[in-house]
Parts: sequence; structure tokens; C-alpha cells
Amino acid sequence: MKIALCNEVIADMEFAAQCAFVAELGYDGLEVAPFTLGEDPHLLPAAKRSEIRRAAADAGITVTGLHWLLVTPKGLSLNGPDEAVRKRTVDVMERLIGLCSDLGGSVLVHGSPHQRSVAEGEDAQAARDRAVEALKRAGQAAEAAGVTYCLEPLARRETNFINTVAEAAALIDEVGSPSVRTMIDTSASGQAEEISVPSLIEKWHPTGKIAHIQVNDTNRRGPGQGNNAFTPIFQAIRNVGYDGVIAVEPFVYQPDGAATAARSIGYIRGILEAIG
Repeated sequence: MKIALCNEVIADMEFAAQCAFVAELGYDGLEVAPFTLGEDPHLLPAAKRSEIRRAAADAGITVTGLHWLLVTPKGLSLNGPDEAVRKRTVDVMERLIGLCSDLGGSVLVHGSPHQRSVAEGEDAQAARDRAVEALKRAGQAAEAAGVTYCLEPLARRETNFINTVAEAAALIDEVGSPSVRTMIDTSASGQAEEISVPSLIEKWHPTGKIAHIQVNDTNRRGPGQGNNAFTPIFQAIRNVGYDGVIAVEPFVYQPDGAATAARSIGYIRGILEAIG
């Protein structure tokens, strides 16, 4: 398995410096939030894409994928009632899939809670149907690009649309694309699921629907900076034979992003060494 850092944690650094920093800490890669690359990351020119990929390679790491996809440009919606907005959103999704491939990544994580929540009074089934259609388009683009597009279950305090792995799995079954799967975020799962995160991993990984894992404490800090026990989580990951990327995605950086990144990887590497 590879350990990546979600790059917004250290976005105050230039990208090449981010790469050098995480390599020195012992990460294998960066999972990039497109909004850290500019207001229109889906339109990055080829030269800039090459520069980003080269910076990672020069540091001895990789861009493992993209996450937090729809922050920029503003005003996007996966499943809203405005057809023009959805058309624009799907175009951005398809272009981000191309960006992920160009940067050398293999997985995109569709969280973006505000851009998928169903407004009060809207028809929930209609919103679901619109999401399925958008994700079918994403699946076609992902299959052509050779990457995987993951719908991320999120905590209920973040969104009212897709909160559990079971809900995500049911929706991606409707999408019907082998390139559209789901994933586990340990903080969100720790808040939304009825079973423990290790049990969730052991239940869902064998189905083939889990393509990615993000780790963070339910207090939204990094692994090892809260009350969650991560040794059982990593033991479950090891037991099921997961060999993909594990991305560190804290939202609260204490005392700062650099220290959070360093604390997280040290904690994780210690667990991995202990469990063998």
C-alpha cells in the first residue's frame, strides 16, 4: 500500500516544495485537491500538467489522484435541478478525470458535499436520478482514461446525499460502470456507520466496490491526534489485502499543516511496522 498526503494540508507551499517535503517525511505521494492548482484546474494547460508531474517525479513521489473535486470553479452541482449547471458540472468532472490521468494519478474521490446536497423541498429521487446520469458520464470518461472515479460517503453534518458505504454502493450499482466505485473515509465512517471502521473494511472490501481509503480522526485532525484507534483499522486493511493508496486527509491542522503531516506519517509508519 502507498501512503499519500492530501496536499491542501500544506498548500501554503509551492507545489514542488510540497513534493520535496512529503518525500522527506516518508510519504509515497500527494493526493491533490484541484482548487489548490487554481480557479479553473480542469483547464490547466498541458505544460503546467507536465510541470506538476515532473515535480513529483523529481522528488521521488507520485500524484496518486485527486479529491475535493468541485470546489472550483464556483457554482457546480452533481444533482441539482438546473440542467445548465449540471451540464457544466459534468464537463468539469470529465476534464478533471483527464487531469488526473495526465498527472499520473489513478483515482478521483468525489466528496464535495455542498455541490451534491439536496435542497429542502427538492424531489430526492429526482436528485438521485440526476446524480446517476452524471456519474454514468464520469464512468465513461474514467474508463477511457484508465482511472477510477469514487463516490465518497460523507457524514450527515456535511451533506444529506450519500452518507454510508451501503448507500454509495447502491447508487454505483445503478451507474453500472466498473470505473465508478466507492471508498472509505475513516472520519466520515466513524460518524455515519452503525459498525466499526475495521468491520466496515472487512465487510465491503471483498465486494470489490472499495477503491480507496482516506484516514483521519473523527475530530477531523490527523491519525494519532484524537481518540480513534487506528491500529485495528490498519490491521483490517492488511487483513483484507488492500493494496491501493491510503490518503491522510485531516481538516484541522494543529499546530499547523506541516506538523500535522509529520505527526500523521510517523504515527502510521509506526503502526505498519508494529503489525508487520
